[in-house]
Amino acid sequence: MARLAYPEDRDPELAELIAQIRAQRGGRLANLYRMLLTSPPVAEGWLHLLTNVRQKCHLPGQFRELAILRVAILNGADYEYRAHVPHALQGGVTPEQVEALPHWQNSKLFDGRQTAVLAYTDAMTKEVHVPDNIFNPLRQHFNDREIVELTATIAAYNLVSRFLEALQIDPEK
Repeated sequence: MARLAYPEDRDPELAELIAQIRAQRGGRLANLYRMLLTSPPVAEGWLHLLTNVRQKCHLPGQFRELAILRVAILNGADYEYRAHVPHALQGGVTPEQVEALPHWQNSKLFDGRQTAVLAYTDAMTKEVHVPDNIFNPLRQHFNDREIVELTATIAAYNLVSRFLEALQIDPEK
């Protein structure tokens, strides 16, 4: 059960923001966004940032979703993980790769680009300071824009998982 009460989503002052959330999130008002509505400025900024990261970047979806799933695994964010498995599968990640993500280092299912993404995700999430031997392989596979977008994705979804877990936001039913 969430640590804070979800605000009333029928508040007329929130109607425009709720409409934006629903428009950008497939008509749903997920519990994450319900909690964010406690602070409309935070909810609005969050929506803008995460919509741009997930929907407007050039980074191919499979790399974005591999990073998001790995962040969720590392942070124990089941809500985030379950929400993104379908996106990962749609983005070209195989079910076998999804299954292998907890122990990706011991798997032969990931190519050089994918292992560079996963190593970078692990370093950013666990250590914050990324050593050159982890960063440099990204340059072999991605251009500067894609590296910036990957970095923003990993950072943003660490934010998401930490928010979800700190407030114990309820998974969707």
